[in-house]
Amino acid sequence: MKDVLLKRGFAFLFAIALPVYVVHPTLAQQSPTIRWNSALKQSPTWYATSDALRIADNVLLYQRDSGGWPKNIDMAAPLSETQRTELTQEKNSNDSTIDNGATYTQLIFLAKVYEAQPQSRHRDSFIRGFDYLLKAQYDNGGWPQFYPDLNGYYRHITFNDGAMIGVMRLLRDVANQKPAYSFIDEERRAKAEKAVQKGIECILKTQVIIDGRRTVWCAQHDEVTLKPAPARTYELVSLSGLESVDIVRFLMSIPKPNATVVEAIEGAVTWFQKSQLNGVRWVERADSSKPEGTDRVVVNDPNAPPLWARFYELNTNRPIFVGRDGVVKYEVAAIEHERRNGYAWYVEEPAKLLNKDYPEWRKKNGR
Repeated sequence: MKDVLLKRGFAFLFAIALPVYVVHPTLAQQSPTIRWNSALKQSPTWYATSDALRIADNVLLYQRDSGGWPKNIDMAAPLSETQRTELTQEKNSNDSTIDNGATYTQLIFLAKVYEAQPQSRHRDSFIRGFDYLLKAQYDNGGWPQFYPDLNGYYRHITFNDGAMIGVMRLLRDVANQKPAYSFIDEERRAKAEKAVQKGIECILKTQVIIDGRRTVWCAQHDEVTLKPAPARTYELVSLSGLESVDIVRFLMSIPKPNATVVEAIEGAVTWFQKSQLNGVRWVERADSSKPEGTDRVVVNDPNAPPLWARFYELNTNRPIFVGRDGVVKYEVAAIEHERRNGYAWYVEEPAKLLNKDYPEWRKKNGR
């Protein structure tokens, strides 16, 4: 009899707990967990859920004492008590960065959650991260890849993978008083506006000029001279066919652009038009001789859409490819299999810039 009562008791408790996970009208339609790389892609109602709140609290645990966040971590993954304890012990780590979407992505997420379900701890975390971004900006308007760790190429002004442009978009939204950032005080909003203007000045000053003509940008620039600068051994001084796309789009978003901004946009567009590669495709093929069973190769195809190389040599404008030995090659097949398959050596992004964004910008600005 006692066993029967115990079973009924457990069944009753289970019945009480079950609606929290299954019957709740919001959670019933939501996956209990998401991946961090989709944290900004959810429906507006999702940010009012308990799962969004859980992830926001995770984000707080990962925030460093500097105010920024580390990169390449799935901050949406559930944490054990042991992991939570370990994270509190890592608060003073010197790995805060804007690389690979770090810090500004966390801030955008916190603002979305705060807008949907205001919690002071999330607002306070946002403010610390926001102040971190302002503090990390150089006087010349650029942002380093890491801060306060400025060792090696970490100190360079970094456009690579959209780092600096990602920060500037966030600050611009704050400056423009977008609804999600209505909790930001006027003093910080004004600072955001000033930081964006300084960032634009830095962009214009770092645009590479060759033979008197504006071209595009390197993935990173020296923080003092503003000249193109190298990063990892396979990321040499060059003109970037990828990072420059987002830079141009940001310049195109400036209302009533002055003559210098217009000149910068037109110069970059001309470079993209001149630098497109036709009649080739960058494809993955089965290759049993390789450990992974595949290989990335360039094949001729007269019907292929245009491609652009990730990097172009400064003086010749030839596409360049570099392995871990740091030696420039002019064919991607000449570098080792690991780097050939582990990096985006060809990109398609400039096509939309030329075919859609640029014509719309010209029309909008009466050109």
